Amino acid sequence: MKNIQLIKSIVFCMVMMSMVVACKEELPDPVTRLFMPVLSKDLTAERNTVIINMGNIKLADSYTIEVSRDTFKTVDYTLKVDTNYVVLDEITLNGDPLFWNMLYQVRAKAHASDPQYDSKVSDLGSVMTERFPSIQLTPARNDVTDVALKVKWQPGGATPVTKIKLFAGTDLKLLKPLKEVAVNAASQQSGTAIVDGLTPLTAYQAAIYSGEELRGWQVYNTLKAGVDLTAPGVINLTKSEDPTALATALAAAPSGSTIVLKKGVDYNTPTVALDKSITIASALGFEEKPATLINCNWNIANGVTLDLVKFSGVHIIGSGIASAYVFNPAPAALTTVKELIFEDCVISEVRGILRIGTQAFINKYIIRNSLVYNIGGYGVLTTDTDGENMAAVDEITLENTTFSKVNSFLTSRQNSQKVTIESCTFSEFLISGGTLFNWRGTAGQRSNVKDGISVRNSVFGHAWDEAKTESFAIRGYAGLEASSFSFINSFVTSDFAFVAGGEIPGFPVGTYTKKAADLWVSPYTALNFNFKDAAFAGRRTVGDTRWRVK
Repeated sequence: MKNIQLIKSIVFCMVMMSMVVACKEELPDPVTRLFMPVLSKDLTAERNTVIINMGNIKLADSYTIEVSRDTFKTVDYTLKVDTNYVVLDEITLNGDPLFWNMLYQVRAKAHASDPQYDSKVSDLGSVMTERFPSIQLTPARNDVTDVALKVKWQPGGATPVTKIKLFAGTDLKLLKPLKEVAVNAASQQSGTAIVDGLTPLTAYQAAIYSGEELRGWQVYNTLKAGVDLTAPGVINLTKSEDPTALATALAAAPSGSTIVLKKGVDYNTPTVALDKSITIASALGFEEKPATLINCNWNIANGVTLDLVKFSGVHIIGSGIASAYVFNPAPAALTTVKELIFEDCVISEVRGILRIGTQAFINKYIIRNSLVYNIGGYGVLTTDTDGENMAAVDEITLENTTFSKVNSFLTSRQNSQKVTIESCTFSEFLISGGTLFNWRGTAGQRSNVKDGISVRNSVFGHAWDEAKTESFAIRGYAGLEASSFSFINSFVTSDFAFVAGGEIPGFPVGTYTKKAADLWVSPYTALNFNFKDAAFAGRRTVGDTRWRVK
């Protein structure tokens, strides 16, 4: 009897357990949030449309797509779609097409039948629409002045360009023309027309038309205002092509004068010792060649104090990297230049830009918006006298400038106050084995930059292998025992190298994994430092801004 009761108990328990298991199997799976959308294929652009091809999420009822041009500080478009494949065109955007040649960012969110299970927002990346198919040519540096611009296009064809409309740089839809210029027969044949009466330092869009048909447009940025040729203290040489005119004008000019030279003319550089503050500028104009100072070898008079020596918009060319200098003073008495500035210049074929000795002092030395190449062993700066109270430069600023084929860089035998390098491009910028920051005065006394060396938003290629030994390594610094370094958003190419033990702490911030020849269009022959590699992370933020991707 007991056995029968035991068997019944066991059977009952087994039945109950099977019922529990059956109940568990019938329970639905817990509902979870949808996965974030991902791309099946990269974002692509065809003309001014963007194609979004996301992986299909089976449980998604719909998707929300957002489109931005400023990394979602603002949102240009928001649309809800019921498919994972979306073409952003004039139809899907309700008659408002995307811009041509514009970088867009896209993000998406998947929606479930119950909103509490919607996915999180997924960043799908960026894509640039294509350029408008146009006969208009990209403007060159000399196609714009402070108050005018030169519009160029490919002439010929059955449909000539008949007018140019000028729009504000912010009028991206070209809705409100600021000015309209008729294109005459001569301009139609040459493919060139001038639009003037503009405002300095202003962004414009110049669009060309055949009748009412838009044929293309380009963005222009006018330059800062040129020198007022009628202002007091201005010596106007823009009508003269006499190569001796600069020397004659400089000899008679009062201190503080500005001498304006004619663009495209070569001027013999005077050999006198400079004894007055002076600005030498090239007039603005559409000529390709600036005013050029040849056979430079400037000196500074003994014992003077000059407030400003400035070169603006000129080409300064010497007789070769083994001989001439731009400045090479070694005064016998205390001599000071408060500011020495090279702005919007091209400097080439000199042994050194600034070589100073004995009692020459420069308070501020600035090279800005310039192109510097083929410079010999005295480099961008050399202070060339040891000892107390000898030649020195307090503040050195190199800004928005390209340095290429420069044998030596910065060398000093005296303390400096600070060195600032901002938005510069360096290629073959130091001879193999040379020293980048070379403060070689008496250790601890005349070998430091007191407020430190700062390098921001710049890019460095390898050294100048002038001897063809295939050696590209350099030494980072000498001296500078008590000096600080600051490096922000600055890159080197993979063929940049330091010699063993010659590294600079904290430099580089980033390394481009390919060589200089892969990064730039033509760094060795044409001095073209536009970025060739569209994948380079710094193409919009580092180097001389003239080369950056816009």
